[in-house]
Amino acid sequence: MRDDPNQISFVPVEPQHYPLLQRWLDEPHMQEWWGEPDAELGYIRDMVEGRDTTRPFLIAMEGVPIGYIQYWFIGHHQNEQWIKDHPWLAELPTETIGVDLSIGCPEKLLGGIGSKALAAFVAALRAKGHENIIIDPDPDNLRAVRAYRKAGFRPVPRLEGRTGDVLIMQHDPQANENQ
Repeated sequence: MRDDPNQISFVPVEPQHYPLLQRWLDEPHMQEWWGEPDAELGYIRDMVEGRDTTRPFLIAMEGVPIGYIQYWFIGHHQNEQWIKDHPWLAELPTETIGVDLSIGCPEKLLGGIGSKALAAFVAALRAKGHENIIIDPDPDNLRAVRAYRKAGFRPVPRLEGRTGDVLIMQHDPQANENQ
């Protein structure tokens, strides 16, 4: 997955990226919304090594890594255990794709890069034929919710207030980016 007009690209995560990811996961702005850094890096290793179907990427600007983004398959999580803990999963179409991201470099926060990267990533997913794309931020992460809105995501009304500690937002290809 490559290129958008703002020189944003996506590089598949490989083992040599683990030290960089560890540094980012250790950053306070990442720890606020992600889990324990060593456990999170373990999940990413599982993805890279094929034990998890989630697809991890670095976000790069002009070739320089500045963040992390991944996509995962809702259908792979529509099983008894996951639905027991997250009943809202059963209400989404099996072919839905979930996206997660974070800007790793603290100095790159608040510059609109997250919205641009997410919009470019969604465009690449749509080009691959994925039509239903969601993101599930913590509703208290107002910075992320604003960025996702700017990238065209909107809360799913039928799920609001029913998803525990996440806000389910779905990409609307008709959304006005300036809303």
